[in-house]
Amino acid sequence: MEYRTLGASGAVVSTYALGTMTFGNETDEAGSHAQLDRYVEAGGNFVDTADVYTAGVSEEIVGRWLAKTSADVVLATKGRFPTGDGPNDVGTSRRHLRKALDASLQRLGVEHIDLYQLHAWDPVTPLEETLSFLEDAVRAGKISYAGLSNFTGWQLQKTCDLIAYRGWSPLVTLQPQYNLLVREIEWEIVPAAQENGLGLLPWSPLGGGWLTGKYSFDEEPAGATRLGENPDRGVESWYRRSRNQRVRDVVDAVREIADARGISMAQVALAWLVDRPALTSVILGARTLEQLDDNLAAADLHLTPEQTAKLDEASDPGAADYPYGGPGVAQRGRPISGGRA
Repeated sequence: MEYRTLGASGAVVSTYALGTMTFGNETDEAGSHAQLDRYVEAGGNFVDTADVYTAGVSEEIVGRWLAKTSADVVLATKGRFPTGDGPNDVGTSRRHLRKALDASLQRLGVEHIDLYQLHAWDPVTPLEETLSFLEDAVRAGKISYAGLSNFTGWQLQKTCDLIAYRGWSPLVTLQPQYNLLVREIEWEIVPAAQENGLGLLPWSPLGGGWLTGKYSFDEEPAGATRLGENPDRGVESWYRRSRNQRVRDVVDAVREIADARGISMAQVALAWLVDRPALTSVILGARTLEQLDDNLAAADLHLTPEQTAKLDEASDPGAADYPYGGPGVAQRGRPISGGRA
């Protein structure tokens, strides 16, 4: 396993994190604990959860594992989404985040969380209220660092600017959706993260299973897979992606490289992602121990420049025009000599 700092902080985490969204839902407690044990055995030290994963059960499962292990892991969770039926049971208000953080600490059985993340932007709560809560949580010793998840470029920059203006503890990470099928964050979000020293923690690195090659483009999925149980599920919907030629091109390119190297398609997709700019740690999410083992085999895998270029070309989201297309990209640099020469 390789390691990097958690964004611009001094904390060190493995380049692959263990996501726990399946815990208590698609994976029972025994299977979840087996994944945690195997992950730590492989050198992993970064566990990511959230208060809404299986309505808090994921945190409870992780908490019971922490109580019986001697492993030293960097622990991350999130707050923002609904945790009850009341009007104050959602959002990033000081009232909701205080209750959410305390509940997470209790479910996890710890007094301190290493990374506490805002799970999404809240258009209702004043940003200063949210950020002052995070600063208070750092000063109170309840969290070490704060991060963001699912923020757009302008939201990220506004947040970082206010923190800098107030002299509060800087954010360290951003957790976005990012994979070979979803690269649009490279247009604004990745540069904003780089400018502010935020490390990326991509979720859905395998595109909801599409990059593993397990879904046919010509036959609706069935059986014990995410799309087999619900073909129109979320962002990875079979009905939408199976009709997209770019998705086919990417899957074909991943398969070609996997066959040439004698590795799985999942490992190719993970290896491409882990070497992208600003990457801190890729969040793995597995149903089974076998899936996790396959993912962990990518821990020290890197692609050749030629293989990376092939995947870059196949997965290019194709910015149509200015400012993200050719003319805009050309204007982002200039010779130091200046002038017309």
